[in-house]
Amino acid sequence: MPALKNSRHEIFTQNWFSGETKEKSAIIAKYEPKWATSIGSKLSINPKIVARYNELQEAAASSKVMNRQEMLEAHTEIARGRVGHFLDDNNRIKQDSNLSSAAIQEFDTSEVKIGRGKHAVLATITKLKLHDPVRSMQEIAKLQGHYPKEGAGIGNQENRVINFIVSDPKLIEGISKRLADAIQE
Repeated sequence: MPALKNSRHEIFTQNWFSGETKEKSAIIAKYEPKWATSIGSKLSINPKIVARYNELQEAAASSKVMNRQEMLEAHTEIARGRVGHFLDDNNRIKQDSNLSSAAIQEFDTSEVKIGRGKHAVLATITKLKLHDPVRSMQEIAKLQGHYPKEGAGIGNQENRVINFIVSDPKLIEGISKRLADAIQE
């Protein structure tokens, strides 16, 4: 639903959504201040305004939650990531590498003293660990629907037992006869 046709309603809804009180939102929307409390209350139960308010909530929430496309992109970056992408010609971590890559699981640099006395030198040790690309490929396949959904397909059928308590002899006889006929077929 796009913005409300009545601009004062839209201004009221935007401000109310932003955390202003109903009364303050009505005043900002240019309603008469002496009636702002009652107008704010009435507007807050107007079905179109409530629908717009809910729409704004959904839009705010959806920008915080990763959507399917973003998941596919992150898993693709992980699946394509190779240690070689982060190394220079001397097999050292490139200083200009994109170290914010989704492929990186762990990155740690530490200095270690090697040797003793005046011959001791500091060595920089860099540890680079990437996420499992195969796991990401599996997740991509699931997101694209290449695996059957859980509980679907052959071998995943439910086996349920349903117990009926029957005390009527005629009904028992009829059920028995139908079961016997079904078994013979």
